[in-house]
Amino acid sequence: MRAAVVGGGIIGVAVARELLQSGSATEVVLYEKENELAQHQTGHNSGVVHAGLYYEPGSLKARLCRRGVSLLQDLAQRQNLPFDECGKVVVARDGSELGRLATILERARANGVPGVRMIDGGELARIEPHARGIAALYSPTTAITDYKAVTLGLAREFEELGGEVRLGLPVTALADKGSGVGVGTSSGSENYELVVNCAGLQSDRVARTAGDENFPRVVPFFGSYFLLKDTSRHLVNGLIYPVPDPRYPFLGVHLTKRIDGEIMVGPNAFLAGGREAYAPWQLSPKDLAQTLSMPGFWRFAAGNIPAAIREGRTVLSKRSFIGAARDYVPDLTLGDVRPGSRGIRAQAMNGDGSLVDDFVITGSARMVHVRNAPSPGATSSMAIAEHIVREITG
Repeated sequence: MRAAVVGGGIIGVAVARELLQSGSATEVVLYEKENELAQHQTGHNSGVVHAGLYYEPGSLKARLCRRGVSLLQDLAQRQNLPFDECGKVVVARDGSELGRLATILERARANGVPGVRMIDGGELARIEPHARGIAALYSPTTAITDYKAVTLGLAREFEELGGEVRLGLPVTALADKGSGVGVGTSSGSENYELVVNCAGLQSDRVARTAGDENFPRVVPFFGSYFLLKDTSRHLVNGLIYPVPDPRYPFLGVHLTKRIDGEIMVGPNAFLAGGREAYAPWQLSPKDLAQTLSMPGFWRFAAGNIPAAIREGRTVLSKRSFIGAARDYVPDLTLGDVRPGSRGIRAQAMNGDGSLVDDFVITGSARMVHVRNAPSPGATSSMAIAEHIVREITG
């Protein structure tokens, strides 16, 4: 079978590799519109290897996250890629958050997260001396890695298996031609027996060219980070997270050790001016118009006004941004940080304005579309690839 994969992020490369490694395809071509792999969501995240704490037991996220961690560890060992089990604490500031923390613990245990347990404020202080809370959930095996390095490692194995990577070649259309699927690019059209769309921020647009459903659609949210200055890195040993609000899809500002030793503070979450608007001044009229023309978006906005106000403050005020992190690490000051990076999350939204939480994979036996793969998408990438190939081959 001759197959094509659209999108050179970590999931696209993992799918392309799995198609060859499993023997499901004899020839695979990977299309990426940029001149390098992992240039969008894969290359703009914090590098956390999620253990599976938050996800509804039995969901695709829960199942594929745990399998993905195992596959990532195997790849890291095989290719000598960076992988550090630095540990994570989810901190309850007061009694009002203890119930939600207990629910997370139940889910984590149901999902088979190893070593996860509840700790009191005293043990929290021993693990993270500068963190403050009355209790915390401790996940000692939560890890960090470099997802761009992981993607390049997967790409090496893909090419060693005979796969072909075509960079700088955007896919403009997919068409079912009866005898195959036509992949249209600026250099013409080629036919394949199978096409898997892993285009991330552009996945819904690629899917719609193939006649797939209009929804869910991608609504881009940006997340900005600060970095701790070298002299302040001692404030954080691993990963310090707040107890998430289940009404909101984002985890809130947290402190994250990165594989290169940097400590990230963030992200916030606010509507982005474009799907690839990585700089504050960037704006895509097309992207913004598409979002604002969705009635469902306005229903979502109306139902999340307090969250929007909170996040808006962190966008406009460095003091508000760092103040959110100071709730957990009181010793942190404005002078401890410097500007960091900015990423874009491809958040899938249904027509009624509800946000899609689980992974969404649609299509047919000949065209498969990964319509939603938010966090823990990178952690789960190789497991998502296995799942897709298994569904295709039956």
